[in-house]
Amino acid sequence: MSRSNRISTSVDPIGVLIGMLLILLWSLSLYYLLTMHLDYGNPLTYIGILIQTYLYTGLFITSHDAMHGTVSRNKKVNNAIGFITSLLFVFNFYYKLQPKHHEHHKFVGTNHDPDFHKSGHFWLWYWHFLKQYITIKQLVLITVCMQLLRFIFPIENLIIFWALPSILSTFQLFFFGTYIPHKVGHDNDNKHKSRSLKKNHVLAFISCYFFGYHFEHHDQPGVPWWKLWQAK
Repeated sequence: MSRSNRISTSVDPIGVLIGMLLILLWSLSLYYLLTMHLDYGNPLTYIGILIQTYLYTGLFITSHDAMHGTVSRNKKVNNAIGFITSLLFVFNFYYKLQPKHHEHHKFVGTNHDPDFHKSGHFWLWYWHFLKQYITIKQLVLITVCMQLLRFIFPIENLIIFWALPSILSTFQLFFFGTYIPHKVGHDNDNKHKSRSLKKNHVLAFISCYFFGYHFEHHDQPGVPWWKLWQAK
């Protein structure tokens, strides 16, 4: 890609505002869902699960952008938002995620890539993906938090609207951000070993915040998610 086609990486203050908006929407949505009457016959229950899953994914995408310094050019602000969004994504820790993600970019599609599994088998790869990022410390914190929150909110709501969407979000992130882009094939035989979704900005946004434009992300990692459509 020629220099003239590079996307401007000026992000302040929009990157910060978008990050804060996602945190706010996730928090308000979660509070509403945890306090609502859970009725499996009500379509809003399932809509709520989907919305919360999508907002969870937005938290991680914001953390991901922070790893590339594209939430804010102010390093302290950038890392603070990355830390918060990582923590809200069920107690992930930014300082642990960041080096692994940069290893992924450096060694993409090789045995040194923590996000890659040479088998290409979907479920083996997904399990490998989860093991790279789930820790005992995280599981302990989740358990403690669940036990404390159950004094305030119904345990069933916590499982359906707090725990379940976080699991579904890892599936969404893996499928659109790792498996499809990096599964070995003739159409990702390029310098970044990455393929992209066909150009459809609506589908790309709904599926995973434009993260399906994955060759473009690897080619221009300094472009925030909300500008990736311009690189396609």
